[in-house]
Amino acid sequence: MALKATIFKAGLQIADMDRNYYREHALTIARHPSETDERMMMRVLAFALHASDALAFGKGLSSEDEPDLWRKDLTGAIELWIDVGQPDEKRIRRACGRARAVFVYSYGGQGAAIWWDQIRSKLARSGNLSVVSVAPSASQALAKLARRTMQLHCTIQEQQIWLGDSEDRVQVEAATIRTSTSAER
Repeated sequence: MALKATIFKAGLQIADMDRNYYREHALTIARHPSETDERMMMRVLAFALHASDALAFGKGLSSEDEPDLWRKDLTGAIELWIDVGQPDEKRIRRACGRARAVFVYSYGGQGAAIWWDQIRSKLARSGNLSVVSVAPSASQALAKLARRTMQLHCTIQEQQIWLGDSEDRVQVEAATIRTSTSAER
């Protein structure tokens, strides 16, 4: 019998002073049985960085045709495609062909650097692709915030990112390693 996804609930308060975005979101997050807390919390971080009423979690690991997060316009066209981890270059190219803007949030330190070095030249013509690398210390600290029910707050100011709960707060060190020529958040 196949294992079912574990459901997590998160209240996420966002104060993004860089975008003048101040909202609270009630998130329901399905964690695939093979997904780690670290990866799930990276999806929550990506949500916070691109938050909008139209941003939604995709099927992620259980579907090759959907991203971890996406935003569609009223016609169903994909405005924003977000993947977390180290997707293969074919998946990224396919995403770049389907969406107006594509973001990849990689994590894992040296492994992520090797992944990017191997696919960088193959994606040179993908003008709508942005890649952000999150420091392993930050992604691992975010994993420690994971609970079945969470109350999180995220503050973004002058590209400084803080994500935490009532007990712990993590400063997220993220480096943009590739910027889209048509970057949007």
